[in-house]
Amino acid sequence: MDLRSDTVTQPTLAMRDAMTRADVGDDVYGEDATINALEQRVARWLGKEDALFCSSGTQSNLLGLLSHCRNGEEYIVGQEYHTYRYEAGGAAVLGGIVPQTIEVEADGTLSLDTIAERIKPNDPHFPITRLLAFENTHAGQVVSQDYFAQARSLAEQHGLKMHLDGARLVNAMAATQLTAAELAAPFDSVSVCCSKGLGAPVGSLLVGPADYIARARRWRKMVGGGMRQAGILAAAIDYALNHHLERIQDDHDNAKWLAATLQNLCVNSHIGVSDARTNMVYVTLPSLEFAQSLQRFMEENKIKVGAARKLRLVTHLDITRHDLERFTVLFEEFLKTQ
Repeated sequence: MDLRSDTVTQPTLAMRDAMTRADVGDDVYGEDATINALEQRVARWLGKEDALFCSSGTQSNLLGLLSHCRNGEEYIVGQEYHTYRYEAGGAAVLGGIVPQTIEVEADGTLSLDTIAERIKPNDPHFPITRLLAFENTHAGQVVSQDYFAQARSLAEQHGLKMHLDGARLVNAMAATQLTAAELAAPFDSVSVCCSKGLGAPVGSLLVGPADYIARARRWRKMVGGGMRQAGILAAAIDYALNHHLERIQDDHDNAKWLAATLQNLCVNSHIGVSDARTNMVYVTLPSLEFAQSLQRFMEENKIKVGAARKLRLVTHLDITRHDLERFTVLFEEFLKTQ
């Protein structure tokens, strides 16, 4: 049992079978039929003109930023957003793009007043602000469409573009009952990851206008992302879109059950347990030493968890309610030893 992330899912036997039957070609030449069909499908799904298959969410976000901004220009981004904090500074290192960070609010948004203050005037002392970069979901929370509509209005006032890191966009779909196109509508570009909730082994897609995706395709080649007969990977994503979208709600239901059960177990302790808004539960532990002891205890019982004071527990395709029942029994057993 692995509760660290929804990136750990294994491809199902049916998905593996679909991969073996994929119609493949050289994608750098544009001849992989499975990739071509997937790109067209995902572009329609998110209501955009075109899409580009990428090896990872980090790569699709990187290509997205590089295709919006030039060397010396700036994107405004959340301090805790993935495109800034967890992607090794690629936009700055490889693109010379300046990140202007803003603290993330408790609901996963960025203060629009602060964004407005941080947009640079037309002055040679400053980098040129080109882009607002957002995230949905963020830390398991869904950001409201009303907020993004306001952000869009602000962006248009200042001639800026908007990019969405939609790594868990399918979770936002399940939580809001909005379509992918509705969630993507405020944004010029969206990165959507398929190796998390959807359960594909590899791959993300970047969507946006056709000329923008053409620039991104050139950047993809430059950073080594041309993957030849990668239709075997695209076939897994196509299978996931056909068979794994509706079951995302199961992950959310399991996370809600886990949160409620842990809250009950921890009611008289110094441990805090968040509500589950999508497929994540956050458990605030008393100390790092406590977290490390819990990790060791769970590992002895064949369960993988992190070792942070703010422990993230993630439900996914490979986690059943029975698994979670076993985890909570062990969690209660561990508490009795402390």
